[in-house]
Amino acid sequence: MYQERAVRLPTGVTLFTAVSPGPAARTLLVIHGGPDWDHTYLREPLSGLGGEYRVVLPDLRGCGRSTTGLADAAYTPDAVVADLLALLDRLDAFRAAILGFSFGGFIAQRLVAAAPERVSRLIVASSSILPVPPDAFAGWTERSGRVAAEAAVWADGTLTGPALTRAAALAGARANVWRPESLPGYLRRLSDVHFTAEWLRPYRAGVLPSPWLSDPVAALSAAGRPMLLLHGEQDMTFPAVLAGQAAARIPRTTPVVLAGAGHMAHIDDPRAWMTAVRRFLAAADI
Repeated sequence: MYQERAVRLPTGVTLFTAVSPGPAARTLLVIHGGPDWDHTYLREPLSGLGGEYRVVLPDLRGCGRSTTGLADAAYTPDAVVADLLALLDRLDAFRAAILGFSFGGFIAQRLVAAAPERVSRLIVASSSILPVPPDAFAGWTERSGRVAAEAAVWADGTLTGPALTRAAALAGARANVWRPESLPGYLRRLSDVHFTAEWLRPYRAGVLPSPWLSDPVAALSAAGRPMLLLHGEQDMTFPAVLAGQAAARIPRTTPVVLAGAGHMAHIDDPRAWMTAVRRFLAAADI
């Protein structure tokens, strides 16, 4: 379904990119999370858009099978935005719909703020626009139990590099999917991810810039693009309640919160997740 290619960019990096069949005028650029993951865990159910839309899934710089080994200072959200705009140029897509997932949601917000003319509409999935309050998950005992395993991996000094990133992802699986029946399929997806630890290095050194916009409400309101905030009700990374709060403050923004779905909402409830994506992409401007 996807054609894989290595796209060399004028920014000096090569992005490993999967592209589905579809018209260039209906490009959907998908920005994965992590970072230090790759895009593959998002290929499904988005392959269902192929033919109708040209779905573009790159591995970000330092991630997956894209360029690695860069200096710490080269791993910044703004450098990623420059890469993605250059990638759209190479794919002859002046305007595209953007879907940013988790950490990729912050990159997507920065992209639309930097170049709103390049974005037709924006989907922020399993991410956040508003900052997460320190007490956002207070009293949620189910979450406390589920996140403990991943926290223990990060605290374990015996693992380093991609082995650490992979181990943390595996340990955090029960915190990322909510439904027990989703767990085996999610673990299979993780086995196919090409993990790195390029972004972890500057993060731990304290030199990684924050991906958050300084004033996201003002920036996204000024950009004026239709926006969908797509979230799982049981998300243990970004509280679902923030989607509705952000939508109330930003014009042309629609929140959709899926019951019975966690951070990996596209895995917990792929049908409802894709229904929301399709409706938003097909809707007239709101």
